[in-house]
Amino acid sequence: QEAERPGRGFLPSVMDCAWLLSRGLRPRKLCSYCIGVFRRHHHRLPLGGRPFCFLGASASAPEWALCRPGKCRLQWPGRQSLLRASDLSRHLTTEVSQATLASVAPVFSVMKFDKNGNVSSYERKKTELYQELGLQARDLRFQHQVSISPRNNRIIVRMEFLKAVITPEFLLIFDYRNTNMEKWLLQELASQLAREGQLATYSLPFEFRAIEAILQYWINCLHERLCSLQPQILETLNALVDPKPLSVDRSKVHVLLQNGKSLSELETDIKVFKETILKILDEEELIEELCLTKWTDPQVFEESTSGIDHAEEMELLLENYYRQAEDLANETRELRVLIDDSESIIFINLDRLAVH
Repeated sequence: QEAERPGRGFLPSVMDCAWLLSRGLRPRKLCSYCIGVFRRHHHRLPLGGRPFCFLGASASAPEWALCRPGKCRLQWPGRQSLLRASDLSRHLTTEVSQATLASVAPVFSVMKFDKNGNVSSYERKKTELYQELGLQARDLRFQHQVSISPRNNRIIVRMEFLKAVITPEFLLIFDYRNTNMEKWLLQELASQLAREGQLATYSLPFEFRAIEAILQYWINCLHERLCSLQPQILETLNALVDPKPLSVDRSKVHVLLQNGKSLSELETDIKVFKETILKILDEEELIEELCLTKWTDPQVFEESTSGIDHAEEMELLLENYYRQAEDLANETRELRVLIDDSESIIFINLDRLAVH
């Protein structure tokens, strides 16, 4: 657009220059554009046609001044300068960048469970979500594979593909369209949170039930993986160490190697889970921060001072699942020892058959 002012002819509007800057024009290009508009209507270009603009670095400078990087200002002739062109460029670039980031912000698929067992699902941009929850953007990055972290009276949980935020009133599960969680989410979790399931914390505040439900689910996932691997490993070992067969099925050696790799991954996952729980158990302050309702509901706080120690209850809950993880670790360790002890027998059988 071009704005007409009495006695001054046509000058480019600030919005028109802003439009050009938002498309990557440098300040010197903006000056050239201004000159072009002016020349179309006045048919002249002062100072020999070099790149100039309506700028004056000071009040004493002429209306047309040499365009220098960083010195260019948008100015109505004879009036105070409005804005340095380079500053306008940076300002508009920042606004455009922010708008672009907002438009490409990750979108979470969210399933919400409240304390009464009501369930709803929706999609929300990450920027909107962390503002609603009173969190920082970094809190929803879920950087660690396994973590339980209190933040601003919220608990941020990640168990690999399970990502959740716990508040005193509700539980949010992110990216819930995972086939591994479908049965648990649709058939079990809501009733557990509504005090209808088999949870030891059913009489305690909501965050206790949410934490226990997640820990129970994850321990069950680890246990199912072990139950799937254990019979396969035992069957393969029996076939490979048996001296009676006249030949060894080399494909079973390959199966054993694959099972051994899966066992190593399971051992690592159990170890990380144990370390996550142990880190909390070693810090009393973290245990206190996990007791969300104690700090938001005065009545619950009074109950805690009259005999119900929520921090102690949280510690007992975490210790229970640490022991279960330790039991799984012992079982995987026994399988690992069995594989290692059988390797020498397997190699002897292979060598014997090679000789024959």
